Amino acid sequence: MAVVTIERKVLQKNDEIAQQNRELFQKNGIFVINLVSSPGSGKTSLLERTLEHLKGKVRIAVVEGDVQTDLDAQRVAKLGVPVVQIVTNGGCHLEAKLVQDALSNIDVANVDLLVIENVGNLVCPAGYDLGESMKVVIASTTEGDDKPLKYPAMFRNASVLIINKTDLVPYVNCNLGELKKNALQINANLRVFETSCTTGAGIPEWSEWLRGKTKRT
Repeated sequence: MAVVTIERKVLQKNDEIAQQNRELFQKNGIFVINLVSSPGSGKTSLLERTLEHLKGKVRIAVVEGDVQTDLDAQRVAKLGVPVVQIVTNGGCHLEAKLVQDALSNIDVANVDLLVIENVGNLVCPAGYDLGESMKVVIASTTEGDDKPLKYPAMFRNASVLIINKTDLVPYVNCNLGELKKNALQINANLRVFETSCTTGAGIPEWSEWLRGKTKRT
C-alpha cells in the first residue's frame, strides 16, 4: 500500500506540471507530439525525414530525451532546428518537469510544432503525461507484429501509430495487416501511417497530416 501511495503522489505531481506545460502550449498555439517507441524503431530517422519535409512550412522545435549522450540532438541540430537535449542518466522516460525545464531554452512564441522525442521504451512513457497534444507511437516491422498485444497501454494512450521500416517487410517476420489489426484491437481510434525512411514512402503523407494539426496550415 505504501508503494502505491508514493507512486500516486509522483504521478499527481507530474500531472500538475504537465497541465502547466499544456496551458503554456495552448497559450502560444503550439501543437505538441510525444514521440514514443522501443529502441531501434527509427524514431530519430523518422524525425529527421519529417523535419526535412516540413522545413520552411512550419516553425519547429525539438526536445530530445536520451538515457545517455546527445547524439540524436546533434543529428537534429544539423537540420537547423532548435533542439534541447535531456539526458536522464538511466531514467527510462521523460517527466513533465524535465520538459518544463527544457522549455526555458526554447522561444515558444516562435514555435508552431514541438516534437518531444521520448526515451526508447514502450512501458514507462505510457503513463507519464508531458502536456502534449498527443502521443505518437512508432512500431517498426523488424519488431514483429505482436508489439501492440505485448504493450497495450502505450497503444491505448496513443493517437497515432506509425509503422516504420516498411521496406523491410519482405525480409522480416512481420505481417502488416496483422500488426494493424492488433493495434486497432487495442485502440480502434488510432490513425495509422506506414513509412520507410530509406525509400521515403509515407513520409509526405504523415508530415502533411502533422502540418495540418498546426496553426500554420
